[in-house]
Amino acid sequence: MELIDLTTWDRALHYQIFRNSAQPQYCVSFELDITNFLTAIREKGYSFTFSFVYAVADCANRIKEFRCRFMDGQPVIFDRIHTSFTYLNPDTELFKVVNVGMKDTLEEYVALAKRTEQNQKEYFTGPMGNDIFQFSAFPWVSFTHISHTDSGSRDNATPLFDWGRYFERDGRTLLPFSVQVHHSFVDGVHIGKLAKLLQNYLDCFCSTSV
Repeated sequence: MELIDLTTWDRALHYQIFRNSAQPQYCVSFELDITNFLTAIREKGYSFTFSFVYAVADCANRIKEFRCRFMDGQPVIFDRIHTSFTYLNPDTELFKVVNVGMKDTLEEYVALAKRTEQNQKEYFTGPMGNDIFQFSAFPWVSFTHISHTDSGSRDNATPLFDWGRYFERDGRTLLPFSVQVHHSFVDGVHIGKLAKLLQNYLDCFCSTSV
């Protein structure tokens, strides 16, 4: 983790403008083509949730703006961000929050996520760290937009990623996807970079790529 020097940071003015906003977080929703990705992970028998969480986190980690956070009110940038995702218990219809550290490959991550989820009996294991991406699936509806509960903290800069029920259109499998970010760190151009990186990852992924 590195403290960002506001005296030399080229984004300092933009940071300060949005830092003082009453609601500095914003959300963008769009569709992703998961046709190739879904076929490949099914061939390997991988969980879609675990695999997709890794894909998003791997791409978001490549964009430094997504690794920025507040620490004691000061802007910092982390070297690597890990994952925290919701996972539904079908019997109780209540979700638990599962924290899994990033790995170098999807194969390693999926194995770790599976073990962690299976071994975790509690719904919540304590406060989440600052160095995470949050994920939440909404697989019952193919949404076109989604909003989130507001913690009331203007310093909540943890990106939140959601996805909905995937569906078929013109022979392709599409997935509703949303990104919520803090405007002090992440602009539309950075979400655009993520969308491009992630779509390329999903398009180029194959059963032999892990």
